[in-house]
Amino acid sequence: MNYRHAFHAGNFADLVKHAALLQLLGRMTTGEPLTVIDTHAGRGLYDLAGAEAKKSGEADAGIVRLMALADPPPDFAGLTAAVRALNKGAAVRRYPGSPWLIGQALRPGDNYLACELRPDEHAALRDLMKPRRNVRTLCADGYEAAAQAPASGKVLVLIDPPFERADDYGRIVEALAGLRRRNRSAVALAWLPLKDLETFDGFLRGLEDEVGAPVLVAETRMRPLTDPMKMNGCALVLLGAPGGMAGVLEAVCGWTAATLGERGEARVYEV
Repeated sequence: MNYRHAFHAGNFADLVKHAALLQLLGRMTTGEPLTVIDTHAGRGLYDLAGAEAKKSGEADAGIVRLMALADPPPDFAGLTAAVRALNKGAAVRRYPGSPWLIGQALRPGDNYLACELRPDEHAALRDLMKPRRNVRTLCADGYEAAAQAPASGKVLVLIDPPFERADDYGRIVEALAGLRRRNRSAVALAWLPLKDLETFDGFLRGLEDEVGAPVLVAETRMRPLTDPMKMNGCALVLLGAPGGMAGVLEAVCGWTAATLGERGEARVYEV
């Protein structure tokens, strides 16, 4: 599969990730200021009428189907509102990435660091986020930025790599373990593809061995995990989950798997 996100923007995995992210931000943007670090931010905004999105057709099976519903599930309300506002109520042509959604959700006293390693994607991200206050973008390794997260205060780290490298699974484990040691109150949300059980089970064993704290895992299986060459689903891993997030993940993953999947199923559990 092509890992450049323009091919996959607005697909089922984005629905899961972004609905959960907005629910999480809603719980964390109260009280003291919040610092958000986005390790693999991408360009921040995607054209669903572009050649990449049209080639994959994944948005048609994801956000377009969701937005066509007369009564979308309530746990997706933040995402559908953001997409509707971005497209000014017209047909879904543009889709917001995590930087756009985070930028919209944060308060004047909050801070956001968005990292993107590809120079061309970072240039687009920098231009998109330039008008926003308290936002910095870096063309840099986001894992290294996560390792320098504030040692105190309210922190959210979003980890969403393209999985072009074989060590991404291990680096996610290292990032979560390091964040836990650095700031015990920090929250982290990581996204992973589900291709085969062996790879994912190995990742979960690493979490149990290294992180040293309960981690909430939500699997969205769109089809049986029988072909490791396909993205058969996705998983979210949540460290330091605020209250109520387990129920949110059950609703978001359950609806996506049952409605958009082929013999899909969802699982939410703690490791």
